[in-house]
Amino acid sequence: MALKRMDNVGIVVDDLAGAIDFFRELGLEFEGQATIEGEWAGRVTGLGDQRVEIAMMRTPDGHSRLELSRFLTPPVVADHRNAPVNALGYLRAMFTVDDIDDTLERLRRRGAQLVGDVVRYKDVYRLCYIRGPGGLLIGLAQELG
Repeated sequence: MALKRMDNVGIVVDDLAGAIDFFRELGLEFEGQATIEGEWAGRVTGLGDQRVEIAMMRTPDGHSRLELSRFLTPPVVADHRNAPVNALGYLRAMFTVDDIDDTLERLRRRGAQLVGDVVRYKDVYRLCYIRGPGGLLIGLAQELG
């Protein structure tokens, strides 16, 4: 088998500190922060000369990571934050939480807005989408039963 694991999901943000605070409030653990630059980095991404601040966040179970990136150079060229959830290539991250109502209350204090409604899927989940820092689309799921 060639695939070992999914290492992380990356999201480009405009306010790195705000995004770190938001995802900490959600329950992710901050692993570290660094500036990535140099010829090697530009060769990987195809962007040439780049300078990026990144922060790694880890889920409490230690199995998943979120890489938050803020590009210093080159500047961001597109903004998909206001695209509807059915836009091609749109990124959304889904997190399972213990209590969706409590999580929504805490994240609203950090600017999160509910996209639609909190809905029940059979007797399995309560689900919702929120707009998080800078308009990022985040899914929340609470297991029932």
